[in-house]
Amino acid sequence: MKALHSRIPLPLALTALLAASPVMAAENWVTTWMASPQPTWGNELPLPTRIPEALTDSTLHQRVRISSGGSRVRVVVSNEYGKQPLVIGAARIAFVEGVDQIRAGSGHSLKFNDQEQVTLAAGETRISDPIDLAVPALSELAISLYLPQHTPLTTFHWDGKQTAFITPGKHIDAQRLEGSERVEARLFLSDILVDAPADARALVVLGDSITDGNGSTLDNNRRWPDFLAQRLAAQSLAVLNAGISGARLLEDGMGVSALARFKRDVLGKPGVKTVIVMLGINDISWPGSSFAPNERLPAKEQLIAGYRQLIDQAHLNNIRIIGTTLMPVEGALEGTIVKNYHSAEKEQLRQVINDWIRTSHAFDAVIDFDFMTRDPEHPSRLLPTIDSGDHLHPGDAGNKAMAEDIDLKTLI
Repeated sequence: MKALHSRIPLPLALTALLAASPVMAAENWVTTWMASPQPTWGNELPLPTRIPEALTDSTLHQRVRISSGGSRVRVVVSNEYGKQPLVIGAARIAFVEGVDQIRAGSGHSLKFNDQEQVTLAAGETRISDPIDLAVPALSELAISLYLPQHTPLTTFHWDGKQTAFITPGKHIDAQRLEGSERVEARLFLSDILVDAPADARALVVLGDSITDGNGSTLDNNRRWPDFLAQRLAAQSLAVLNAGISGARLLEDGMGVSALARFKRDVLGKPGVKTVIVMLGINDISWPGSSFAPNERLPAKEQLIAGYRQLIDQAHLNNIRIIGTTLMPVEGALEGTIVKNYHSAEKEQLRQVINDWIRTSHAFDAVIDFDFMTRDPEHPSRLLPTIDSGDHLHPGDAGNKAMAEDIDLKTLI
């Protein structure tokens, strides 16, 4: 893919947006949930987007589980990759009860500069006005967006691992999560912020499909950052999932590179004090595969330079940065449309990079996911109890084991 970030403007950092709005001294806005925006694609990638090309006069209902709680809430919508203005005719937030019910009386209209309708220019991100709505940690919320005009779906998050409902017409006040069409992507919804206690803070996990939850059960919040959020909820530490399936450190993949999105997805998130970087396996495995058949394997020096650039950016912004080793991938995606994801040469490079992550002391701390998840009898493969079955992504039990094996002292 061509460098997406070179031709599409990134939105303003959320911290800048908050600074531009009137605030009171007692406020402490912290990001409690996020989904990294991606541009849609055509035939340049082997995987379909699995969403309609456009919607007209339609309502989107999207369910999210936040991390930390707070006394007020704000919602962020993104037209980052739009090529035309995005008109949101109305928006609403409410609590979800059970499988698909909206809690009676919990709905609140979202406004932007005191207006119910908002128009986002191409490339723009908007943050809603604050709503006096107390949201406990790990709350389930529904965000409904009404799109009155013909709206190309150009900004999304591909692997949402949560069913979103699309229904014709304006149904902002619907009391059930349902629709005539269902997708598993996030559409235009990028962040939720809470006015949190003074000691609250956030941790971002910058990752790929393993972090994004590919391999975990749909609609069940079984990604390893979800399990980590449960462990940390009582400590007022939000866990933000900045995973993008197909993400890479150095180059664009199914989204812009980590080097291009670090400012947006880490530095620009209010309340972030720590970032975990779990990236690099697609940089190693994509070259020569169905994703990038004509690319060459990167040199170890290129990958190390990429990690060091993220480390420098984090430290310049007083953010603690934790690295993770790269998990085993032998046999990954065999029998699928993706060919040549693994090879002996790629495995050798993975081992070299893991050795550097463990021994260089470049990161402030290291989480050794390779050691946690490899099969002791076949170290280049995932442990069967971790494996979802595709030899790349952990299943529900594997995600839980990964989160539970992390020493929480490492994260503080």
